[in-house]
Amino acid sequence: MTQGAGQGPEVERTATLRDFRVPAYVHETGPYVRGVHPGDTVPPDDEAYPEGYTPTQRDLPVINRGDTLQVPVEPAPAAPAPQPTTGPGPLYVVGDVHGYLDELMAALREQGLIDTSGQWCAGTARLWFLGDFTDRGPDGIGVIDLVMRLSAEAAAAGGYCKALMGNHELLLLGAKRFGDTPVNSGAGTATFQAAWLLNGGQKTDMDRLQDHHLQWMARLDAVEEVDGYLLLHSDTTAYLDYGDSIEAVNDTVREALTRNDADEVWDLFRKFTKRFSFRDEGGADAVRSLLDTYGGTRVVHGHSPIPYLLGEVGSEDGEESGGPVVEGPHVYADGLAIAMDGGVTMDGKLLVQQLPLDN
Repeated sequence: MTQGAGQGPEVERTATLRDFRVPAYVHETGPYVRGVHPGDTVPPDDEAYPEGYTPTQRDLPVINRGDTLQVPVEPAPAAPAPQPTTGPGPLYVVGDVHGYLDELMAALREQGLIDTSGQWCAGTARLWFLGDFTDRGPDGIGVIDLVMRLSAEAAAAGGYCKALMGNHELLLLGAKRFGDTPVNSGAGTATFQAAWLLNGGQKTDMDRLQDHHLQWMARLDAVEEVDGYLLLHSDTTAYLDYGDSIEAVNDTVREALTRNDADEVWDLFRKFTKRFSFRDEGGADAVRSLLDTYGGTRVVHGHSPIPYLLGEVGSEDGEESGGPVVEGPHVYADGLAIAMDGGVTMDGKLLVQQLPLDN
């Protein structure tokens, strides 16, 4: 696809029937320049794109974690999360996991949410996953199985473990349901299968995917509000297209998946793939538009890795890049937005964070 003048390098690509070759990732503009950087396919004004626009390249460039030798270190036993005598337990959120099961379990143990055998040990604590359980990493189905099991164990202990719908859940559902069925992408003919493979789909996940996994994903909520935090997967205002209340958005998404129309599910996927609405000029106002509609005082999201929000990324070949070291959530947009995707797929950190933040 020819890049228009003044646009940033295109790094998201939806494979089409005409061309299913994965192009090499190239920084066409050299070092990062704020406002023009990899992954930024959503301009401040959606009207810059024709109606029916869909991402035209990968959701983000797939940056390998490298071949760094990781020596397992047995952590000291974590103390159970403090439990109140009455009322709900402490609230935790988890960023994008993308199949990195071992990293997820290590992070949950560090927070005292599971024990050394991987069982829920946090009593009445409340745990929310912000979506994107599969693709890119080695064991997406293992991640889903863990979340489903912890949901039952937490409920039995008086707490809960819940999850939101991410764009990669929609992508996997679409790849399984529709395969190579052509959909109208707004930029030519595309298929879910091609888009899934291009965005890190793992054959081992597809081979192990069962009906109960599909049913679980299809019932996930898209938005929730807890303790004044508006939880969602994507840093976009596209949720406003699906209803003026949390209940309306969740019902609309579930109903669309129930109708099982490939074009309708594709439209959901492309909108959930939009990102960076809360960054740069006008970002705080975008957050306020969601808070004013759905409630809450701060938005908590995943989807866009923190290194991208900060404007720096690691290199594809594993060389040191001097980029930011992610140690915790990124608070931005006048303090109204909390980003939770630590970039585990690019040598970042899988974040599990208790709310409210200390700072």
